[in-house]
Amino acid sequence: MAVTSLLVMAGFILGSIPFGDIVARLRGINIREVGSGNIGATNVLRSLGKAPALLTLIGDIMKGTVAVAVARYVAGDPFIEGLAGLAAIAGHTFSLFLRFRGGKGVATAIGVLLIYAPAVGLATVAVWLLVVAVTRYSSLGALVSFAVLPLTMYVFDSIRVKVVIAFLIAGLLIVRHAANIERLLKGTESRVGEKA
Repeated sequence: MAVTSLLVMAGFILGSIPFGDIVARLRGINIREVGSGNIGATNVLRSLGKAPALLTLIGDIMKGTVAVAVARYVAGDPFIEGLAGLAAIAGHTFSLFLRFRGGKGVATAIGVLLIYAPAVGLATVAVWLLVVAVTRYSSLGALVSFAVLPLTMYVFDSIRVKVVIAFLIAGLLIVRHAANIERLLKGTESRVGEKA
């Protein structure tokens, strides 16, 4: 129990590192005051361009991957690995360093999935890319790909505890996209490629 608690805490702290905010501040910009105010790669792309967005994306993905990798090395238990990954996603969305504010958690969740269940991670990315290619809505791509995540996990990696973790990840990300859902319904959501 102590080891699990430490791994979850480490995952949360790791996930709390706000790469988008750090990258933007290096450019003299407070990313939380421009565009959507989100610290994720999509807002960084709209506000600062491709290179800063790529750095943000890589950093946010790696947070999830490292959290699961450490848990795998220390505990070697799929449920504990999943909890550490979930904690990293939660850390990104409720960052310790941003007064418990943060991003939507999509990139960090992808980082978790790519090591936790690689086929599921790739399938999730594929669904996201397909939806974005058709609609140009990054948020809709995230919503669709994570709404079907429990099913994707069941199909590609049906270990019961992993399906449970998939439900928890999906629930967290959908809740974090509540404002995006509202804007999508109103037709006011920004599309990929639009400037902030």
